Amino acid sequence: MAELRENEQKTLLALEKLDGRGSIEEIMGISGLAHAAVMRAALSLKTKKLAKINEEKRTSVALSEEGKHHARKGLPERRLIQAITRLGGEATVKKAVEKASLEENFLTIALGWLRRKGWATVKKHVLTISEKPKIGDDETLLTLLDEKGPQVLEDMSKELQKAVSTLKSRGLVEIEKKTLRELELTKTGWELVKQGIEIVEEVSQLTPELVVTGKWRKVKLRRFNVTARGPAVYPGKVHPLQQMIQGVKEAFLEMGFTEIRGPIVETAFWNFDALFQPQDHPAREMMDTFYLARPKEGGLPKEDIVEAVAKTHENGWITGSRGWEYSWSSDEARKLVLRTHTTSVTIRYLSDHKEPPVKVFSVDRAYRNERVDYKHIPEFYQIEGIVMDKDVTLRDLMGTLKEFYSKLGIRKVEFWPGYFPYTEPSVQATAYVPKLKSWIELCGMGIFRPEVLEPLNIKYPVLAWGGGLERLALLKFGIDNIRFLYKNDLGWIRRMPLCQ
Repeated sequence: MAELRENEQKTLLALEKLDGRGSIEEIMGISGLAHAAVMRAALSLKTKKLAKINEEKRTSVALSEEGKHHARKGLPERRLIQAITRLGGEATVKKAVEKASLEENFLTIALGWLRRKGWATVKKHVLTISEKPKIGDDETLLTLLDEKGPQVLEDMSKELQKAVSTLKSRGLVEIEKKTLRELELTKTGWELVKQGIEIVEEVSQLTPELVVTGKWRKVKLRRFNVTARGPAVYPGKVHPLQQMIQGVKEAFLEMGFTEIRGPIVETAFWNFDALFQPQDHPAREMMDTFYLARPKEGGLPKEDIVEAVAKTHENGWITGSRGWEYSWSSDEARKLVLRTHTTSVTIRYLSDHKEPPVKVFSVDRAYRNERVDYKHIPEFYQIEGIVMDKDVTLRDLMGTLKEFYSKLGIRKVEFWPGYFPYTEPSVQATAYVPKLKSWIELCGMGIFRPEVLEPLNIKYPVLAWGGGLERLALLKFGIDNIRFLYKNDLGWIRRMPLCQ
């Protein structure tokens, strides 16, 4: 037989006093041990086949705060019917309520249950008793719980169990499922107890006094299981999505990029017009874009830039394009919006940095008037970047994006032709996801059109790309609903590693 530890000895002696079987709480009361100590001893005794653990699922029923109030004063319908009885069997609602001293917030409840139980009728604000009300099971249960405290549902009669459902629907009782555990001595355990157990106190820590006096040689040192799991620890940590943002920024910084930021509230000029998006484009309508009510308008940039953008929209100006062939409106361009993409940040930056080399990125919020579903939310993060230099080509852009995604662990990336209003040629970057056995779009990319660059007096090619951060997060975290990233599910957050 394996050596018994102090708490195991105390637990066995407690079971002996309980005739071989007792609940964890009873053992705690006799042994003086804490709940955790008894449970550890129980598991050890079970392993040594000296005791077995019996578990039973039980449902506890207790009064809620409102239930306690009604247990003392009576159910609202009972108080009202008693008042009507004292008033001669018939009375107006107002008089009955005053006689019963019934709180106003319980009046509707009382009237509803009077009709449901058939105790009284209501006609033209007059209450008339229908029959002499008997004490119901719901009132019996209410009294029982008030006098004797929480009860076990499984031990109740069928009538009272039905009353539990009624009172629960009224919010008068609270139900809690519990697992009751009992410890029972096995035949081997009984034999050991009958032989007699002498409790030997264990020492869990060597003190200077024990060492100096030499008493450590005579005491029993507690053994520790160094392979046992420690308690779960949930330290404070950065949200997984913020970790993802940080990882994206680090990837760009390692590649020699500089981070830029810009205003969330932007003029339609920088959000749309400077990117050669026509003023009658569907994306600029209120069902797709959030427009500000106060203030409604903002300022425009230098007059020469505004004039160049206007001419480009109207007739193509010096770009070789025909433009959109409409009359451009400065009033429309002044409107303030919540930026629909962070490309407004990069185009603003380009207007002040016209000479190469330029390698910048942003990871920031954008807003679109989207209906919330598993893949759309009105506020989201966008990854944006541009490279401007002499003689850069689409091949350089594809190489840059492949390197970036490889740093995020996405190895299989391919590029397909695409269309975007302000880049030409335009390409879509896609990644193969083995779990889904399909290709997923990562971002849109291309080279800024002359209609975007000429009005800003930029003479060099600009490589540009933009995509959603949340889509990357869904792939990385293995989830299929974008809303999950923002619901603050503590269980999921705790399970995620500290470093991604």
